[in-house]
Amino acid sequence: MEHLRVLKGLFTSLQLRIHSRLCSNASLTSAPTQSERRTSSEKVRAHIRSGPSFQDFIRGTSLKETDLTDLDTPGYLSEDLYMGNSRKVYFETYGCQMNVNDTEIAWSILQNKGYQRTAHLNQADVVLLVTCSVREKAETTIWNRLQQLTSMKKKRIKSPTPMKIGILGCMAERLKTELLEREKLVDVLVGPDAYRDLPRLLSVADGGQQASNVLLSLEETYADIMPVHHAPHGYSAFVSIMRGCDNMCSYCIVPFTRGRERSRPLSSILQEVCLLSDQGVKEVTLLGQNVNSYRDTSEEQFCTGDPTKLSRGFKTLYQSKRGGLRFSDLLDRVSQIDPDMRIRFTSPHPKDFPDEVLHLIAERDNICKQIHLPAQSGSNQVLKAMRRGYTREAYLDLVENVKQIIPDVSLSSDFISGFCGETEEDHQQTLSLIRHVGYNVGFLFAYSMRKKTHAFHRLHDNIPAEVKQRRLAETIQVFREEAAKINTTLIGSTQLILVEGDSKRSTEDLCGRTEGNMKVVFPKEEVSNGSRTAAVNAGDYVLVTVRSLIQVDRTYCVSDLRRTIRDTCVELRLLPTQALSYLKIS
Repeated sequence: MEHLRVLKGLFTSLQLRIHSRLCSNASLTSAPTQSERRTSSEKVRAHIRSGPSFQDFIRGTSLKETDLTDLDTPGYLSEDLYMGNSRKVYFETYGCQMNVNDTEIAWSILQNKGYQRTAHLNQADVVLLVTCSVREKAETTIWNRLQQLTSMKKKRIKSPTPMKIGILGCMAERLKTELLEREKLVDVLVGPDAYRDLPRLLSVADGGQQASNVLLSLEETYADIMPVHHAPHGYSAFVSIMRGCDNMCSYCIVPFTRGRERSRPLSSILQEVCLLSDQGVKEVTLLGQNVNSYRDTSEEQFCTGDPTKLSRGFKTLYQSKRGGLRFSDLLDRVSQIDPDMRIRFTSPHPKDFPDEVLHLIAERDNICKQIHLPAQSGSNQVLKAMRRGYTREAYLDLVENVKQIIPDVSLSSDFISGFCGETEEDHQQTLSLIRHVGYNVGFLFAYSMRKKTHAFHRLHDNIPAEVKQRRLAETIQVFREEAAKINTTLIGSTQLILVEGDSKRSTEDLCGRTEGNMKVVFPKEEVSNGSRTAAVNAGDYVLVTVRSLIQVDRTYCVSDLRRTIRDTCVELRLLPTQALSYLKIS
């Protein structure tokens, strides 16, 4: 305190001297010269330097030297507490393929900390729901599931290992406050960019506290974490190549739950695909919220000044991005790893299909000739309100360009019925677009307004629910009619099928998918393979002749119906492993 009084007196003295000097100068007719001001300033600094230093304030105290490297780890949690100690984790995954990949990343992190995975809910010590927030129905499903899980949790409250419930993914980011406060249903809340923190959060929850981390990142891609792929039969796998979205469509919650776009380094993607090929995986799907806007800027030599190329007639809300390895570069490198491994990608945006991407798909036999072109609406007025960055005319020009470059392409799309301000005329334009293009597969939904979106703040959800449902039903009907016409042309054709396993319709049948992602059902029987016969297993390529169609919900699959199989199936051949590298079916 003595030093403080000395210092206070010093500054008071300085203030008085400076003040009196200013007052004295003010009475003079001429202002002080620059030399005089410099001299005065130097005197003040010299006076301050002669005062007490920091050491004067801490003199006489005993300080222990601190190892600053220890400050990175919170002192209240030992690293040992992060360990799972063989506790069993049960995952439930909802929503898109990206959530499937997130589940694999989260499991990889927990597995490294000593957790075990269980497929049985009643054995679980930790239940983690990987959630979706794209539509209200998806969130309602999660709320109902939480009520059920909470009832189970209460029955185990006195157990040596009480059940912990966690919410991962988009819903954790969007509804963090409600999830933590509403009836205390959740112990752990983890956003899409915070899975690395999952072991620590579970440790905090073990102490009886709710724990959450929903911070979004501008850099996190989990590039250094190898997902533990959990696909049935191990024949296919998802590989995340980018995260987030910059498009800011007015209806979409993804930029607010997944953050800004950032791409995973090319080298780490190639490493994962090579590993999957070595494990015998026959099909890889590249994943991203806007997968074909991939842009790797991880290395300096990639960062040229070349602007990003868009589909002709398309534009973005953000400024044109420059430099980086693009989606065509990635697709080229991935497709060369294993010529016998099928390559798919989802979900793209129509704006990111420059000609070089289309030509590459056409040239490479193992890149599936199936493209998802989400239109959302056929009305220019609605497309503008959605902030999609294109018109109906530009979209149709893209479709024609795709069909010209890839003649046998299979197209799929997304459509939203009943968006803000959609008129009956707008709805009819959407129906006419579906008739004009002709899609094999469609994903059709009634509009569900999401908080935080541009539409929530600027537009009015003024279409009654019954009108939305009626328009959705009409859209589904038109889609079914057009899909049936297209898929009927497959009857009598020979298709290359990657076998997935037993059919859900009958254990006596197998099922698989064509290059165009159409599901095929065929008899489970031994087939000729040269001079011998062999059983068909998951992961095999077979040639089948299509005999009829089965209508399934909103899509169609090609099939040999059970009663027709034994009489008319004329060709079912097991192909060698190298089939894709040389086989092309006309």
